[in-house]
Amino acid sequence: MTRDEKREAIDGLASKIASSPFFYLTDSSSLNVETINKFRRLCFQRGVEFRVVKNTLLRKAMEQVGTGYEELFPTLKGSTSILIAEQGNTAARMLKEFRKESPKPLLKAAYIDSAIYIGDNQLDALTNIKSKNELIGELVGLLQSPARNVISALQSGGSTIAGLVKTLESRAA
Repeated sequence: MTRDEKREAIDGLASKIASSPFFYLTDSSSLNVETINKFRRLCFQRGVEFRVVKNTLLRKAMEQVGTGYEELFPTLKGSTSILIAEQGNTAARMLKEFRKESPKPLLKAAYIDSAIYIGDNQLDALTNIKSKNELIGELVGLLQSPARNVISALQSGGSTIAGLVKTLESRAA
């Protein structure tokens, strides 16, 4: 790789990292061609970008973007691939699903909205992270719940009062 090619690769990685608040670093070494192609297809289907990267280029790209990535530097050893997703838990769920068939790729680290998760044992915690849309949906549901209860009580109370008035009317007659 020439210096210009390295510079272009670093700039490309830096722009991807800067534009995405969610990315995962994995170890996909020792996967055969058939398995890695299955994994790439799954990534494509789920809208997750998968790219095998050189550790030094990725480190330089992180340094170029700015601070906050220093905790990830020790994980940049051996074979590294980066998964870039639009939602925080998409790649984690995909990894967990894929690992039912294959023991790899292993999770090295994840960067989720400035929070850093290191180690493969964090995969379960990452799959449980809710996306922004899921959180908004839950919040709207919680806000609507008291209003529904009041409306329901008023409607049921109204029919009870109407029944009571009707009964009293029939007794008076």
